[in-house]
Amino acid sequence: MVELLLLLLLLLLPFLLYMAAPQIRKMLSSGVCTSTVQLPGKVVVVTGANTGARVYLACRDVEKGELVAKEIQTTTGNQQVLVRKLDLSDTKSIRAFAKGFLAEEKHLHILINNAGVMMCPYSKTADGFEMHIGVNHLGHFLLTHLLLEKLKESAPSRIVNVSSLAHHLGRIHFHNLQGEKFYNAGLAYCHSKLANILFTQELARRLKGSGVTTYSVHPGTVQSELVRHSSFMRWMWWLFSFFIKTPQQGAQTSLHCALTEGLEILSGNHFSDCHVTWVLPNKLVMRHSKAAVTSSCDLAGPHQWTKQAVASWTQEKTAADYTVTSCQSDSSSSGFPNL
Repeated sequence: MVELLLLLLLLLLPFLLYMAAPQIRKMLSSGVCTSTVQLPGKVVVVTGANTGARVYLACRDVEKGELVAKEIQTTTGNQQVLVRKLDLSDTKSIRAFAKGFLAEEKHLHILINNAGVMMCPYSKTADGFEMHIGVNHLGHFLLTHLLLEKLKESAPSRIVNVSSLAHHLGRIHFHNLQGEKFYNAGLAYCHSKLANILFTQELARRLKGSGVTTYSVHPGTVQSELVRHSSFMRWMWWLFSFFIKTPQQGAQTSLHCALTEGLEILSGNHFSDCHVTWVLPNKLVMRHSKAAVTSSCDLAGPHQWTKQAVASWTQEKTAADYTVTSCQSDSSSSGFPNL
């Protein structure tokens, strides 16, 4: 009799999990954006948008972006949802997007750097960067730089960088930024997510008093196309689908950092489930973030490829060995503030 009951329970377990899935996800998604802020007349840019304010969906696949835009327009009634081409693996595309946006808009109030890739086989961007660091960090680094003056002019404004809990496994190997000496797809993703946090920390420090604040977020484990490059991860996502957040749930922390009033004093912090969460010890973050931003300036060349020898990055150096400079520019009206 007991064996029969156990067999019946095992047979019913998938059905019970299916029925309980919404409640399980709700328990695991404790963070909910409660802001009631309205954004009439505001301008927002969201990258990776294949998935009241005028919202620009900046995405690589314009056709998918248009479908998402129509869905948003139908659901919200906001017809000011615009799709623009942006390929973060190509600095020419990034510059073209920024140039077009700046010609089209007088303001920018919120920039959400959301796009990303995960566990790609070893490959490089159009500019020769390892794909994870190139798309997840350097692409957004350059985009942010090109739009920074507009954000300052529109202050108060915010920058939200979508990182990941995986950043805890990340390391910035300055002698192997392009993964040419050794490469692991999973760790490459972790390294790029750590770079997001270091960039956020340093950007907050440099922009203090400008009216532009920055935040990094861990959205949680979200049902998306991010795992499309890994059969193993797709299988894991399917196996644990009952526990994975929906896209709406995964967006809550980004929305919290973009909209919640009074968050300015927490600029530079890392958020998870709409609350500040732990990252690397402050001294380590400060040391590495300066070096990471200097590296990004040299590699991404916000205005042009800088003359500093990129070959020097192949040397065995730690973050502390690098001196910090501002991004070089021929224009005095833009660029990151000097340290």
